[in-house]
Amino acid sequence: MNQAKPRYQQLKDLIIGRISTGELQPEDRVPSENELVESMSVSRMTANRALRELNDEGYVERVAGRGTFVSDFRSQSHLLEVHNIADEILRRGHSHSCEVVRQSRQRARGEVAKALHVEQGTEVFHLLLVHFENGVPIQLEDRHVVARFAPDCLQQNFESVTPSAYLTSIAPLQEAEQVVRASLPNAAVRKHLHIEETEASLVVIRRTWSHGRPVTFARLHHPGSRYELTGHYTPPGTPRSTPEEVVQLEELRQ
Repeated sequence: MNQAKPRYQQLKDLIIGRISTGELQPEDRVPSENELVESMSVSRMTANRALRELNDEGYVERVAGRGTFVSDFRSQSHLLEVHNIADEILRRGHSHSCEVVRQSRQRARGEVAKALHVEQGTEVFHLLLVHFENGVPIQLEDRHVVARFAPDCLQQNFESVTPSAYLTSIAPLQEAEQVVRASLPNAAVRKHLHIEETEASLVVIRRTWSHGRPVTFARLHHPGSRYELTGHYTPPGTPRSTPEEVVQLEELRQ
């Protein structure tokens, strides 16, 4: 471990790294204070502080009499609606951050041109970003935007404002469609999301409209073990049940 950092921070980084790579899965037991003292040659005070801060930051949950367990990072997104992922994460009380991998100008070709209903060679912007929840990669956003719809797109700082929030500020979302698929991701997707070769990803293929024309086309890749989609539909004119009257499906286990 890096000696430049305090020992408790080194210990936190080690555990967060094991969670990010999938070595520690949601609800897996984390080594106890005693085990960390023995295996990592740290003091009990150091082990206690590391686990306490990991609990406070949402990475683990400490259960009295049972031990410490990895928090369930299977983030929830609404199947029937389109939301800003940063808002979803913040509503869960977690921290959102973003890494911009690519932000470039291109000419629409093949399926991008077809999806956006534009001629081959039409100018589009390509955005590739990784979204993190409490430091854990949860979504790889691969988005194409019609350039004439958002001419200032390349000037935006998408590490502070998500593409979804920026595009909505230009023009309100009028229409959207999406398809959800399970897929075995390629090496590039696996690298960005820190997942193993055998793990499936959940891919949301989404297209949005403004002024009667498609303006964005996106593939949103999510780690299969850390993400789920939820939805609640109430027909028009029907009162919605209160939460106390229904069992929340996300609370049920397989």
